[in-house]
Amino acid sequence: MRILQAISDTDRRGAQMFSVYLGDALAGLGHAVSTVALAPGSLPATLDVPVLDGNAIDRRALRLLRRQMAESDVTIAHGSSTLPACAIAGLGPGRPFVYRQISDPEVWSATPLRRLRSRLALSRAAHVVALSAHNRAQLERHLGLEPSRSTVIPNAVPSALFAPAGANGRERARQGLGLADVPTVLFVGTLSWEKAPAVALEAIGSLNATHLVIAGDGPERSDLEDLAQRVAPGRVTFVGTVADAAGLYAAADLLLLTSRTEAMPGVLIEAGMAGLPVVAARVGAVPEIVEDEATGLLVDSDRPAQFAAAVKRLLGTPDLAHQMGQNARQRCHTQFEIHRVAAAWAQLLGRICRADA
Repeated sequence: MRILQAISDTDRRGAQMFSVYLGDALAGLGHAVSTVALAPGSLPATLDVPVLDGNAIDRRALRLLRRQMAESDVTIAHGSSTLPACAIAGLGPGRPFVYRQISDPEVWSATPLRRLRSRLALSRAAHVVALSAHNRAQLERHLGLEPSRSTVIPNAVPSALFAPAGANGRERARQGLGLADVPTVLFVGTLSWEKAPAVALEAIGSLNATHLVIAGDGPERSDLEDLAQRVAPGRVTFVGTVADAAGLYAAADLLLLTSRTEAMPGVLIEAGMAGLPVVAARVGAVPEIVEDEATGLLVDSDRPAQFAAAVKRLLGTPDLAHQMGQNARQRCHTQFEIHRVAAAWAQLLGRICRADA
């Protein structure tokens, strides 16, 4: 198959990185895969992907996208602005596209007008891929998507990129980041309201002798740096957007995810592949990745004290944390390894192509 992938921009975020992993895995199965971004990225670290134009939905970008869709057997639209872009550029026969939901549909189509626009755009898709059973139910309930038009294919990462570090590897990774050998908690995500990084800071601020590494960038960074100085002076390191996150997982004792809203966050899978336990908010499809009390601990969102208590428990019981990390690696390798997921994608895309022939 000739497969085109459309991503919103070249920033190294979850959906964009997944497109890279999926493209490589599908190419390994013998398919011809190309990827284009609708617009350039805004973060310091970006992907080396061709950009159609400076504006995701201007006429020139849509014209270029339409041409590339016509030269492909099927297109994967990886969330965000790719849905309206592919819905418009794919008008007419011979340009089927599959939309991959990447975030909470009740957030990105919260108003009646947005719901109407989303429903119209989704009606143009040949098929819709939901990341989880939870997200599929949201699409059906909130946007009226018919069950026959959707398939659940989970998020995934390559296990080879996120191997467990071991004690010696953890010490070396901390030295590489300029960190002392103290209990270290990792936060990875956009520094925005949705990811609630301030909750992570408040939780760690209440714990003595615990360091927090914050990876990511976003509109709240300056305010968060000020907050870190107040609640945990000298115990927070901001590393920005990192091209290779493996070293961060190697340096950490656990991952902290404090999000207020999520779909199926890839950082939980990356942490699991690296053998890290997690403390995560019980939102979205998080419980479909994290098995509470087996691979990590789930708590209520917006509850710094609950996050702090869960972090303290894992740091204070290293044997339990190690066993949870082992369980997480086994679970993620079985369910969320990119090559397993790519096989499901290839099967679905083949079916779409045959139906369109």
